[in-house]
Amino acid sequence: QVQLVESGGGLVQPGGSLRLSCTASGSISIINGMAWYRQALGKQRELVAAITSGGSTNYVDSVKGRFTISRSNAKNTVYLQMNSLVPEDTAVYYCNADVTSTARSRIYYWGRGTQVTVSS
Repeated sequence: QVQLVESGGGLVQPGGSLRLSCTASGSISIINGMAWYRQALGKQRELVAAITSGGSTNYVDSVKGRFTISRSNAKNTVYLQMNSLVPEDTAVYYCNADVTSTARSRIYYWGRGTQVTVSS
């Protein structure tokens, strides 16, 4: 009914930049909060950045000043601009969205993830 699809991952050198996108589609009434999580190999998934429907944001300390989360409500899309990337940013990045469907159910949906690799 509702799907999230991430894109924009890839291989980048330290100091480089990537922009991730996540687009929600399906029977959507509204999207409330949206967020990016990441999971590095052998580690637990962690919240990277989140944005509310009103545009309030928060970030994990390790990415503050380097990453920026934004959203386009018209496009049902959330972005993560990642600058000054370091190898520790290497992970699968997952989109999460708090979605109220047209059937009025409210569910947190997950994307399948996109790989970000920061390496020389």
